[in-house]
Amino acid sequence: VQLQASGGGLVQAGGSLRLSCAASGCTLGNYAMGWFRQAPGKEREFVSAISWRAFSTYYADSVKGRFTISRDNAKNTVYLQMNSLKPEDTAVYYCAADSSRIRVGIEVYDYEYWGQGTQVTVSS
Repeated sequence: VQLQASGGGLVQAGGSLRLSCAASGCTLGNYAMGWFRQAPGKEREFVSAISWRAFSTYYADSVKGRFTISRDNAKNTVYLQMNSLKPEDTAVYYCAADSSRIRVGIEVYDYEYWGQGTQVTVSS
């Protein structure tokens, strides 16, 4: 399983970005998917997750109402639409895959496969 995150960049506060996570070497529809982020000097933290059939989505309180996770299993891709961005959203964003079909994890250790990360910088 290989995951490739993209879509990061520099944006002003209040702006939007859409991150993509493309999978290869697997059928993404068999995995629950998550987005995490890590700011300098901080631990990696949960942002959002979606179940393998997209029946359930989960968000950290800090992004609820601003971020939306979605997936297109036909394209083997998961997305994170980020609106109303704030400087505190600045971090490297990682996508991750979990083969479990009985949970949607919100912890780093729930996920088996990780992408390389994409930098999101929000200026004030």
